[in-house]
Amino acid sequence: MQVILLHPRFNRAKSITLGARHISLMIAAFLLAVLLATGLLYFLTARYAVGLPFAGKAASSSAAGPQDKDKYLKENLAAMAIKLGEMQAQLMRLDALGERVQGLAGVKPEEFNFKEAPGRGGAEFSSLDDRRSHDMSMSEFQQALDAMSRDVGYRADYLNVVETVLMSDRIKSKLLPTNQPVNVNYNSSSFGWRLDPFTGRSAFHEGLDFPASVGTPIVAAAAGVVIAAEYHPQYGNMLDIDHGNDIITRYAHASRLLVKVGDIVQRGQHIADIGTTGRSTGPHLHFEVRIKGVAQDPRKFLNAGTDLAKAAILAGK
Repeated sequence: MQVILLHPRFNRAKSITLGARHISLMIAAFLLAVLLATGLLYFLTARYAVGLPFAGKAASSSAAGPQDKDKYLKENLAAMAIKLGEMQAQLMRLDALGERVQGLAGVKPEEFNFKEAPGRGGAEFSSLDDRRSHDMSMSEFQQALDAMSRDVGYRADYLNVVETVLMSDRIKSKLLPTNQPVNVNYNSSSFGWRLDPFTGRSAFHEGLDFPASVGTPIVAAAAGVVIAAEYHPQYGNMLDIDHGNDIITRYAHASRLLVKVGDIVQRGQHIADIGTTGRSTGPHLHFEVRIKGVAQDPRKFLNAGTDLAKAAILAGK
């Protein structure tokens, strides 16, 4: 390679011939200069990192001192404290939810107290060589805290589902006609085949007859909506109450009706008075329970109500 040099001080142009050896030396000198500049920059960055904001984080991450470790520890403790506060709030909500579920399920408070920690125990040391006790590291503690937080969330969701199911069952139980409609100790005619009091022929009786004096209160066997309040040629003054789930109760031969179609009645509400209207031989209540229009034996429901009442009394002791 030939290089020609021109300058006003030169009387004539000068030329320099560069061989392969000269070019190799120039490249080596250039690379050496780059390496020296890089080393100098690295030294200045590490020596004066405080004055270089863009290099502060790199220097602290590459060589963390005691102050940096303390800062890292404080930041982790602050994050875990926030997580612990969230878990405490979730546990308080879980305790309240557990007490509601406990009440719906009929569990006695002394049998399962959410406000007291359950007893725990066991040997301090394990007999297994690979399961010796050791101090928990920060990462292990963080993992345990995250796992507990997830478990608390899962249990809260589960208790919400259980509460919904128990509440639904409780509402359905209130809609079952288990409350005796008249306060008398016996019925004069049961559900099933009997001799008709007017014709003397065998006929199927679709309800229970409760004899009582005229004016004796008749109450709703369960909560529901009145769908019929009218005079019927055979049933006399008659009420039909819809309890949902295709269950209807009928109250017949009343002397007067105290509710009308569309009224919402509660279990045990006074809805009519006993009489002897319609096809009747004397004052009594003819009580029926129908499911999808088919007459059922009311004693199955009334006996179930008695069993539930006994269970509630025993649970309250």
